[in-house]
Amino acid sequence: MAKAAKREYVWLQCKECKDLNYRTSVNVQGGVPKIELSKFCKRQRKRTIHKIKRK
Repeated sequence: MAKAAKREYVWLQCKECKDLNYRTSVNVQGGVPKIELSKFCKRQRKRTIHKIKRK
């Protein structure tokens, strides 16, 4: 039987307006990765850098 993956849900927070826009799961085995993605921000109506915010 396969073991359950060690994944955790995290939020992606806009660097400019500090909104929590997206929620995704990441593999936390070996530490949480430092991810920065270019995603669309609804408040600013443009693509901005989003980084991981853990709750």
